[in-house]
Amino acid sequence: QVQLTESGGGLVQPGGSLRLSCAPSRDIAVISGMGWYRQTPGKQREWIASVVSGGATNYADSVRGRFRIYRHNADSRMYLEMSNLQPEDAGVYLCKGTYRNRAYWGQGTQVTVSS
Repeated sequence: QVQLTESGGGLVQPGGSLRLSCAPSRDIAVISGMGWYRQTPGKQREWIASVVSGGATNYADSVRGRFRIYRHNADSRMYLEMSNLQPEDAGVYLCKGTYRNRAYWGQGTQVTVSS
């Protein structure tokens, strides 16, 4: 099994930036695909970005050019750098990781974008 722990959420003004972190309970090298999702009330969970163990990334159109996802092997964490945040980016951001062909989810970290 793998536990995933997110951190870095908070309140930011429109146009601001945040960096989210996802820390797996195992060495990140054994976690194959990882990604970030966003959950907002009344909506389905939305995929935001993904990164595979080799470093290749993919982004939802709504965040491409503003968000950057990457894995940092030195501290065994995955990050999501978010810039030019807008109110529609708000929600609970959840980390997902795949270990031995099974998907695991974190509890999420809240991002609020408001003036």
